[in-house]
Amino acid sequence: MILTLILLLAQLPQGEEPVAPYAQANANAGARPFAGDAMFRAFHGQAGVDRIVDDFIARNVDDARIGDIFKGQDFVRLHRVLKEHFCYVLGGGCAYTGRTMKDAHKDMGLQAADMGALVENLQAAMRAEGVPFAAQNRLLAKLAPIKRDVVER
Repeated sequence: MILTLILLLAQLPQGEEPVAPYAQANANAGARPFAGDAMFRAFHGQAGVDRIVDDFIARNVDDARIGDIFKGQDFVRLHRVLKEHFCYVLGGGCAYTGRTMKDAHKDMGLQAADMGALVENLQAAMRAEGVPFAAQNRLLAKLAPIKRDVVER
């Protein structure tokens, strides 16, 4: 897993690839943040969120079920917006500057089984970070409605 992350980071270009202009808004995150900072603290603050996102992306790339989805993706942008997304939703005080969930996942052909694999990989990354099980479940419940916007078939 660590080797995958190192290889991914070594292949990252210096900047993000350009995307079509869009309106930046926290509403694009597809979920409202938790009140207070208790959830953010349960995830060990920004350092914990960063580790979880890095681990999560590496697991997804290594996963034979869904790894192909990540081929050719802008990993610089993906790391940045996922870290913003989790920080925002967890009540860490971050702004989310990414596209809407629907626009960000458009034409990726995501299926329900792909979402299942993503959730499993996120759970593994949260476990590796030592996030309490109850906090993991609260985040997953908060993110679950996003499935409607990203699954195409």
